[in-house]
Amino acid sequence: MTAPTTRKDLMIVNMGPQHPSMHGVLRLIVTLDGEDVVDCEPILGYLHRGMEKIAENRTIIQYLPYVTRWDYLATMFTEAITINGPEQLGNIQVPKRASYIRVIMLELSRIASHLLWLGPFMADIGAQTPFFYIFRERELIYDLFEAATGMRMMHNYFRIGGVAADLPYGWIDKCLDFCDYFLTGVAEYQKLITRNPIFLERVEGVGIIGGDEALNWGLSGPMLRASGIEWDLRKVDHYESYDEFDWQVQWQREGDSLARYLVRIGEMTESIKIIQQALEGIPGGPYENLEIRRFDRLKDPEWNDFEYRFISKKPSPTFELSKQELYVRVEAPKGELGIFLIGDQSVFPWRWKIRPPGFINLQILPQLVKRMKLADIMTILGSIDIIMGEVDR
Repeated sequence: MTAPTTRKDLMIVNMGPQHPSMHGVLRLIVTLDGEDVVDCEPILGYLHRGMEKIAENRTIIQYLPYVTRWDYLATMFTEAITINGPEQLGNIQVPKRASYIRVIMLELSRIASHLLWLGPFMADIGAQTPFFYIFRERELIYDLFEAATGMRMMHNYFRIGGVAADLPYGWIDKCLDFCDYFLTGVAEYQKLITRNPIFLERVEGVGIIGGDEALNWGLSGPMLRASGIEWDLRKVDHYESYDEFDWQVQWQREGDSLARYLVRIGEMTESIKIIQQALEGIPGGPYENLEIRRFDRLKDPEWNDFEYRFISKKPSPTFELSKQELYVRVEAPKGELGIFLIGDQSVFPWRWKIRPPGFINLQILPQLVKRMKLADIMTILGSIDIIMGEVDR
């Protein structure tokens, strides 16, 4: 009788785009040798909606409701970047109060994004409980958003020269209450997760990225800071009024999945510190730059009547984007979210190039998963934190 020969051929498996622990519609073509990953090819584009082309046929204010659909978990950042560009092109000053309101909203959005990273990441590596916990805190953030903007997820709140509406009565106290409550929540997460031996087994030393490697791949955000590089655009670019608050850049040396987890957990507590300082020091004054409103004053005499001034979420008058080019960026929860904008003396941008952090961070995935086990793919992919809305645009 002949002995059975062992088969040496490789196996090719599709993970996604409908895989339960894929974050959105990402498809990975994985080549396996038993349990070991030989090769991995990400296939993108299942959620492509032509966002850059749409921008070139809309005024900035018409385009604002679209942008929250890029990274639909950190919606305030996409709005911030969309209006920062035209503000810099037109050299429009933002009142102090509006800038503080923006900082509060951005940091709340950062916490909401990190929470909805943490839950699925833990579920991916086998811990179900945190997934239910994070919705408890995230729901409170969305209640705050709904009170201020009228919307839970797609806010359409930022405006060129300020914000669409002032904070409602009692909102600041509500937000301060949330900050106190949330710090106890983070402590609970750390007790539950950070020193959990099973969790540490799954993430320690998995998906290591060195500092030079992170720079060469163009990584940003927690991916870069977990590799030992202290780079945060809030400190580097001094945008909005971040310089007026006392906070530290969170970073780790190891560069593995655990380091990326620790950076994000640390960022949530730093965000709370920023929000508390902003709420306590928020100045009075206008919440938008009223000078921009005056552009259409003569053509539109009813601009001053009661309905325009006190009832509607007023749309800003459209103004021309001057003939120059500009790159603006903000530190979004996932990394550097940038827009390259070319004006053409028209109300529409001539070119609107989006630099999504998730797309650029995702490039390193095939290199990280090679020679790892099949189960580590989910750990590594989860630690990168991608949202397919902004990867595919």
